[in-house]
Amino acid sequence: MPELLMEMSIPTLVWLFIVAFLIHDLEEIIWVGPWIEKNRTEVITKVPGFMKKRLENLFRINSSQFAVAVLLELIVFIPFTFMAAEQGKFLVFLAFNSLFFIHVFTHLGQSIYLRRYTPGVVTAVIITLPYGLFLFYRLLSDGLVTWSQVLWSIPLGLLMVPVVLVGHKLGKKVVK
Repeated sequence: MPELLMEMSIPTLVWLFIVAFLIHDLEEIIWVGPWIEKNRTEVITKVPGFMKKRLENLFRINSSQFAVAVLLELIVFIPFTFMAAEQGKFLVFLAFNSLFFIHVFTHLGQSIYLRRYTPGVVTAVIITLPYGLFLFYRLLSDGLVTWSQVLWSIPLGLLMVPVVLVGHKLGKKVVK
């Protein structure tokens, strides 16, 4: 592990979550609308029947509406990132990052299944994956969290799903 990375303070590493999140979601914001327009029909034909209706609903979003959902997530993330960085309270921050890390594999899975670029896959692989690996490595090796806490954080991270869904609904109401 490069020495410079190991010298990075935990608060700096924690705050980098916001940067990684924004870079990753910026890729999605930029590409989701044009990608859906270009790939909608072909993708709908490739997915299993039980997913078609859900996907058709998801495909009714544009980049601006998606950005509203990202903004809501960011608003939720910031206070918990502050608590982790400045007060050493890691549980909710760990939950967000567990979900963010798992999210990498949904992007990879989508791209592999569809055999094409999907919005977010590039930054998932080059930003989110290395950030998540290093974050968990440091938090565990510095004794700030345990494997048990990491595992328990995964179901806790699922509490973000309603925030994401509300964000998408809000985006559709705010941006026509």
